[in-house]
Amino acid sequence: LVICAVLFAVSVLWRHENVMNAFLFAVALAVAAIPEALSSIVTIVLSFGTRKMAKENAIIRHLQAVEGLGSVSVICSDKTGTLTQNRMTVKKLYTGGRVIDAKDADFHDPIQEPLLRTALLCSDATISGDNEIGDPTETALVRLGESNGFDEDVVRNRWPRLTEIPFDSDRKMMSTVHKLAGGFLMVTKGAVDVLLERSIVTPEERRKIEQVNEQFSNEGLRVLAFACRRVDSTAVSLADENGLNFLGLIAMMDPPREESKAAVAECIRAGIRPIMITGDHKITAAAIAREIGILRDGSEAVEGAVIDKMSDAELRDFVPQVSVYARVSPEHKIRIVRAWQQRGNLVAMTGDGVNDAPALKQADIGVAMGITGTEVAKDAAGMVLADDNFATIVKAVKNGRNVYANIKRAIQFLLSGNTAGILTVLYASLLGLPVPFAAVHLLFINLLVTDSLPAIALGLEPHTDEVMREKPRPRSEGILTKPFLFSVGIEGLVIAAATIAAFYLGLSYGGAAAGQTMAFSTLCLSRLFHGFSCKSQHPVLLTRQFWNNRALLGAFAAGSLLLGLVLEYLCCRLPRRRIWRALPPVLGVVLTVLVGVGRWNLWESETVSPVTQLLIFPGVPGTALLLGCWLGWRLWRRIWRPRVLDGP
Repeated sequence: LVICAVLFAVSVLWRHENVMNAFLFAVALAVAAIPEALSSIVTIVLSFGTRKMAKENAIIRHLQAVEGLGSVSVICSDKTGTLTQNRMTVKKLYTGGRVIDAKDADFHDPIQEPLLRTALLCSDATISGDNEIGDPTETALVRLGESNGFDEDVVRNRWPRLTEIPFDSDRKMMSTVHKLAGGFLMVTKGAVDVLLERSIVTPEERRKIEQVNEQFSNEGLRVLAFACRRVDSTAVSLADENGLNFLGLIAMMDPPREESKAAVAECIRAGIRPIMITGDHKITAAAIAREIGILRDGSEAVEGAVIDKMSDAELRDFVPQVSVYARVSPEHKIRIVRAWQQRGNLVAMTGDGVNDAPALKQADIGVAMGITGTEVAKDAAGMVLADDNFATIVKAVKNGRNVYANIKRAIQFLLSGNTAGILTVLYASLLGLPVPFAAVHLLFINLLVTDSLPAIALGLEPHTDEVMREKPRPRSEGILTKPFLFSVGIEGLVIAAATIAAFYLGLSYGGAAAGQTMAFSTLCLSRLFHGFSCKSQHPVLLTRQFWNNRALLGAFAAGSLLLGLVLEYLCCRLPRRRIWRALPPVLGVVLTVLVGVGRWNLWESETVSPVTQLLIFPGVPGTALLLGCWLGWRLWRRIWRPRVLDGP
């Protein structure tokens, strides 16, 4: 706007032009200089990214989360169901002082029977044929009972539930009260270490139970402990969950998802730190994390109790050392997320329960589970996983990075082209040359296919895996970085130089009208070709990547054809049959570029900087300059030169 105001003042005060004409041109230049279509382009690109993610089971609830996913540097993920298959299968039991394989269990044995009966009673899961309703851990217990002749309905009807103390993530246990012939029985299941503290066991029995629990955990099994006690009434409280009779352990396997290991490896290659946060035992979580690649040399697994002893500052310095958090509470999750954020990281956090909602809100990208997640968790999240799969998060991150890269390409295209137009007009005004563009020229460039359509097409550039080889950008980094602005300035300067050279040629041989025509055609063609330059930092012409964006090819064809029609028909007022004469120049442009850019095959380096590209191969503006000059010269020879020679 400042440059437009300066040009208006120069036109009126120095060049003594008509105020209205100068004002009209300044307004047209402002319209052309300001990428007012940018907000619409960004919205369109984000919308297409959202649609693509939805097809890959990542449902975006907030549009800005699409772009934010591309900046994620830490993913805090739950274990069960996200990194694992969430298909629990009972593998081993411990009761009566010995370890029993699940297939060898005999629940008609009076020693083993109370353990399974307690597992069925202290459960909310139901099974009808192949339909399972409830938590996978509890459905595994019901399946175990059915395989040993215990029908859940028979057991629950024989000992009906009268009241319960629901599971709580702080207590890590749940209890139910049932009617017995001789009174009331409270059965309890929960974490092994918690129930041991509340059960009546001898030191020797405690050591044996802890030893078996560690053995199961080292095998990657999820272990639950079961206990019971008689109560006087159904009015039980938390205080009644003490003095329990320990019954035994049931160990279940939840195998990792097949794709989890590959997804974790891709995260690490992309510079993203995967973190496992779970309520399971530390040894169990560490075994699974080590198997899928989260827990590596140099990192460790800790329990939530360790975090309780740390201040926020101490936790901020401690989190880089930890890859697995076990036995965590919702408050721990919030502190972990906040600690990573204080270190300048953008954090994604998964959750499914009501208690996870605060942590999902605290995270930059909250990720809720679509299958097992509660509505509260989904409302608090920015993204919902339709398949509860960690690999889907990684796909979403890749899509987010591609969306961000496409938006950046569109901005680069718009700003560099607008910079070229401003520099051309500014140069002509300061040197007292005729105006290189009419107001209608600038509006044509800005509003029609040579500006908006190529920018939209660049925003729809097909996604690639190359973005996952880059490190996440810093949390505070914006789009308009110094290297980006330098690249935009260089590209705009080169296109402006080509346009000014074409204007000089037309001005020298055919006057202001020919100069405007040549400058206009050169700028339009330069911007159309520049769209292909913005596709990648690597050479793309004469490669497959040149053809992979049909939208950009269509925008290029439409822009070239429309430019040819304008120059051949509208401006020159030739008969309709001459419209077809616009096609040879368009084909000539394409052939010239393909032949010229073939020189890129001489360079096989992995990366070529924008400055090096411009120094080694100025083919885009150079070809546009040649074609613009050719078109302008051809039109001048046919139209303006006869008029000059023949007189009015």
